[in-house]
Amino acid sequence: MSGRNVDFGDRLAAAAAAKQALLEKARAKANDPELARKQAERAAIAAAREAREAERRAAKKAEEDRIAAEADRIAAEREAERAAAEAAVAAAEEAARLEREAKRAAKPVLSEAEQKAARDARYAARKARKSKKR
Repeated sequence: MSGRNVDFGDRLAAAAAAKQALLEKARAKANDPELARKQAERAAIAAAREAREAERRAAKKAEEDRIAAEADRIAAEREAERAAAEAAVAAAEEAARLEREAKRAAKPVLSEAEQKAARDARYAARKARKSKKR
């Protein structure tokens, strides 16, 4: 612009010519078979990538389902073991109770006089032991 006398109309014409040149260049690229081939190649690559991602997602989902099923199976086994342990404890407690009752039934019932005589004998034995220590 220096040294030239350019008016507004010249600038508008230059801008329109530049836009027209860019448009022609873009149209030429759009009709280029090499560009179409590259776009098709990119689309094929993108489709293959999406297929691989879908396959990975499906594999991950299957693995998560397998892990969840395994966790459920383990939880069920633990619950069964816990129930079996509780049943064993209950059976052992019942056996101990029955044994206590059997011992109680087998123990002779002493009369009051017999209980007093046994207590007096224990007392006398304790007194005898104490007198020997001195």
